[in-house]
This record gives sequence, C-alpha cells and structure tokens, in this order.
Amino acid sequence: MPKRKSQSYTFMGSEKPLIGMTIGDMFDDIVEQFPDREALVSEHQGVRYTWRELQRQVNRAAKGLLSLGYKKGDRVAIWATNVAEWVITQWATAKAGIVMININPAYRTHELEYVLKQAEVQGLLLIESFKTSDYVKMFNEVCPEAKGSPPGRINSENLPFLKSVVLIRGNKQDYMYTWDEMLKLGDEIPDAALCTVQQTLSFDDPINIQYTSGTTGFPKGVVLTHHNILNNGYFIGECMKFSEKDRLCIPVPFYHCFGMVLSNLACMTHGATMVLPSEYFDPVAVMTTIEKEKCTAVHGVPTMFIAELEHPLFSKFDFSSLRTGIMAGSPCPIEYMKKVNTLMNMTEVVITYGQTESSPGLTMSTTTDSIEKRVSTVGRAMPHTELKIVDPKTGDIVPRGVPGEICARGYMIMDGYYKNPDATNLAIDAQGWLHTGDLGTLDEEGYCKITGRIKDMVIRGGENIYPREVEEFLYTHPGISDAQVIGVPDMKYGEELCAWVKLKNGEKISEADIKEFCKGQIAHYKIPRYIKFVDEFPMTISGKIQKYKMREISTRELGLEDVARIKTA
Repeated sequence: MPKRKSQSYTFMGSEKPLIGMTIGDMFDDIVEQFPDREALVSEHQGVRYTWRELQRQVNRAAKGLLSLGYKKGDRVAIWATNVAEWVITQWATAKAGIVMININPAYRTHELEYVLKQAEVQGLLLIESFKTSDYVKMFNEVCPEAKGSPPGRINSENLPFLKSVVLIRGNKQDYMYTWDEMLKLGDEIPDAALCTVQQTLSFDDPINIQYTSGTTGFPKGVVLTHHNILNNGYFIGECMKFSEKDRLCIPVPFYHCFGMVLSNLACMTHGATMVLPSEYFDPVAVMTTIEKEKCTAVHGVPTMFIAELEHPLFSKFDFSSLRTGIMAGSPCPIEYMKKVNTLMNMTEVVITYGQTESSPGLTMSTTTDSIEKRVSTVGRAMPHTELKIVDPKTGDIVPRGVPGEICARGYMIMDGYYKNPDATNLAIDAQGWLHTGDLGTLDEEGYCKITGRIKDMVIRGGENIYPREVEEFLYTHPGISDAQVIGVPDMKYGEELCAWVKLKNGEKISEADIKEFCKGQIAHYKIPRYIKFVDEFPMTISGKIQKYKMREISTRELGLEDVARIKTA
C-alpha cells in the first residue's frame, strides 16, 4: 500500500505542567516570591507598586466589591482606558470570584447598552471621560433612571440587573460610589472574609467575559475561566523567557485579550513588571517609557510598531534595554518585523496567533526561531495545544502544506458564548475542537501560516470587525435600502472598511451624512472609511453576494493595488 501522506495535525507537549490554581491564588504566590520587586508602574499616573503594595490595593478593591453585595459568579463590568485601577480590578474580581466584563473604551451608546443587557451586568466601574469620549454622559443616556437613585440602588427597567456604578475618576454623580469610597467600604471587611471566599473558588469557574463581534450582527460574550487565561498568560511568558527581572511596556488595550492576558497575566505569572506608558496608544509615550523605565519588552499590533519606527523622534530614543516582545493582532509587513528586530534591539521579538475564543494564544514563534520563521509563519502550537487543519467542506484533516481551516483543542478553549448555546455549538464541535474560521497551512516542522479567512472578518489595526455588525447598524438608517461592508487594503491599518450602500428610491444622502449618522452610535473604527453608492451588488446565480468581487472592484477603483501586493507575515 502507498504510504499515507503526513497529516496536518500537531500536539505540542511540555515538560511544564498546566497550573491547577485560580488567578487569585497564583497572584498571592507571586507576591510571596517577589514582595519587594516592582509589580506595576503607571507612568502617566505617577503610580508605582511593589507586588506587596499591589496586593494591598487588590485586597481592598476585592473586599470593596464584596461590601457592595457582589458574590461569586456575579458580573461586574469595567469601562476604562489603561489605568492602574483596571489592573487592580482584574485581580480583585478574580480573588472575589466575580466575573469581569471588559467593555471597549471605543464603544458608544448602542454597543454599551447591548453589552450591559446581554451580559446581565450587575455593577459597572468607569472613568468619567477620555479625550472626546464622555462615558458618564453615554451611560446616563442608556440608563436615565440612575439619576436620583441612591448609590447601589439603581432600578432600571431597561437594565434590570444593574444596581451600582463606581466612578474610577472624575466628577461624581449622585448615584455613584467613587473608587476611594469603594476601597474604604472594603476596609470595613476583615481579610479573613475575602480569604474564605477565595478558598471556595475553582480554577474551572468563569472569571471573564470579553465581547467579540459576531457574524450574526451582534457581539458575542466569550466566557473564559481562571484555567483558560492563567495558563495561556503563563505559557506566553514562557515563550518570551520572562522572569521577575523583565519589565514589559504595555501600550495595547487592557479590554482586549492582548493586554489582559498576553501582557498582564504573562507578567503576573512570572513576577515581571507591568509598565503603562499612557492611557491609550501614543508612540512618543511608548518610546519615552521604554528608555526611562529600561523596559526589556514591549507589545503592540503592527500599526503601533510602524508608528514608532516612522516617528520623526525615533532616533532620539535609547532602545538598548529591549530584548523581546510580541507583535500580533493583524498581519505584519515583513520589512517592519525586520526593523523591529534590528532598529529597536528586539532580537527575540515573537509573533502570536489566536483569538478571544482561545484565551487567546494558539501558536507562537519562539525567541530562538530564525527571523525567516518569525516573519513568514505564526510559529508552532503553544504548549499543551492541539492543532489540526481540515477541509472546511468535509471536516477531514488535510495533508501537510495544504490549506484548510485551523482548528484547536485544549485547556485554552472558551467555556462558551454567554447565554448563546447555538453560537457555541457552531464554534466548538462535539469533539471539543474550536473552529477558528481562519485558513492556514501546517508544514512538516509544525509551523503554521495563515493564508486567509473563511469568515469575512476585517482586521483593522488589530481590531476584529465583522462586516455584518456594521451592516446591521447601517440598516437602521431610514434612507438606506441595503448595505454590504467589506475590507480593503490599507497601508497604515492593514485593512479599512468600505461600505457599498444602496439607497431607497428618491433618497439623496451623502457620504458625510452616513458617517455623521454613525458617530456616537458605533465605535469609530467600525465607521466605514470609504462609501460607494450602488444600485446593485455582484451576485451569484443563486443570489449570494460575492464579496470577493466587491473587494476586487473597490481595490481597483480606490487605487489600492500596490497596497494589496505588500507581503505580510
């Protein structure tokens, strides 16, 4: 019989076992190992905590949440930029067994209301504002009943689960607690009470819900456990050879798995220092902080690294302390990967691939992989991870080197989508395999390369956008008959949104009118950059819209052919 071709299946074992602990217990263990080493530096806030000092703040916040009446399994959301209080809340909710809901700071009223309702949020922590975003004003629009309510006693028909709001910073409204008030309430609860709660927790308990845009037009809440994200963060840190001597500059947002897991949890599990350069990405703040704090690592999506490398002040900064970091979130132009490797002294920079549903890391290059492997692949399966490439139509495993859908199985796979069993069953099959919707290949050495996407998701500067969600919103415009959204190539962000819009008979609406309609209702990165008015869409004989043809036409009409030809890793 002829020898069967090698199949696209791999399992990455490890000499290091999975961690069978809760996040809170691991945090306390790290504090005992490195009590006097710096844990958290928020450069823009002028805040510095050692691990012992951070533990005191975390315990106060955890007890504060308990004093507000929250208990294991309750859901508390945080809507804030990269501030020290976000990190404290991450560990405090984990210690108290409270499920933390991450809310994107770019969200507007439409998205905020959806998440608060769908996740049945009982408590909200938020900052007053940042730049042009007035979070308190938006919350008041979504929950007008809050005004006039005593703190902790909000009673809203629209948001029946919500009871309290804690203001991290800003001007307090009558219905709010301030962050300091919450901490002082926590001081009235004995440490033993928190310890008792912590001892009741299991590492399989859900501890976090992150929202990812859905193909059905509505975001889905990815439920992640202690076991999911603690281990993923740990092995991410292992791949970067992290230790308590490392100092990670974190410009990526905390609300996303990148900041929360690949950054914060990678640091915590190794006793490394979390360094926050600014609330939101600022290339000068990043470069200043790397030099001042002697950071050994920095994370970012490709657009962030490009902004740093191309900044006129780039040559003024000292990057000699850097060693490693992660570039992830969207395809990386090979030339920039090489520049990061050399000009930023990040000789051990790595690439990670994954998605929120997998906590997020599935594959990762190593610090010892050749630069060729690090720019042409997304590495190999992470420890304790199974990967296979299957024919999307038949589900059969394909031979090595043949493209197919990337599927993964292991400790990192989500608990499911919150209160959405149908979507969960579509994503995770009966054998426990997560179907990523991404197309890729597996070579003979086990390196994975992304070749495309089954889903029509657009990745704009590291932000995952599902066109259907934007289309559903555009349908609410009274003058729009139909809308189809695609991604087109973009030099800065990798991809940008282009909306093909069909107007109702007799309607006269401009491109500016549509963009204005979107402002304040959906996140700025979901607002289409390009709008093309059409009378019809390219379709198959059976009536299915051919988005690949739309992309080809738009790329040509917008003069983006050269951008489309840029090679990415």
